[in-house]
Amino acid sequence: MKLLLIQGANMEYLGRRQPELYGTTTAKELDALLRRQARSLGVSLEILYTNTEGAAVTAIYKADRAKIDGILFNPAGFLHAGHALRDCLRSISAPAIEIHITNIEKRGYGSVTSEAAIGLIAGFGVDSYVLALEAMVARLRREQGVTTRLS
Repeated sequence: MKLLLIQGANMEYLGRRQPELYGTTTAKELDALLRRQARSLGVSLEILYTNTEGAAVTAIYKADRAKIDGILFNPAGFLHAGHALRDCLRSISAPAIEIHITNIEKRGYGSVTSEAAIGLIAGFGVDSYVLALEAMVARLRREQGVTTRLS
């Protein structure tokens, strides 16, 4: 099983940018955590950081052509006006889960990309990523008829 995580605008500064909101876990630490979790679940996880919505769209289409099983994404700065990203996610066959470190609804932010996702996990800090990874793996395994502890 192959998954792709897209980290949107400004996420490369995780741990340094507004730690009072996003915590002190760095992007590098989060990546290591997620790669360990992916290995423990027996899945492959590619991680891409981009500050450009077009690069995110290109990566998703490339992953779709390569038959990726699932997409995890934090649109970050793209959540307000990421219509191209939303339309891209609508057009691929792989399911996508949107992730946010903070509770975006509590902060008064709506996401234009969330309607293209099968679900949204937000407000649990970096644990939002672990929860999304586990949820995606459980869903894909259920679809494949594989019973796991997560289903």
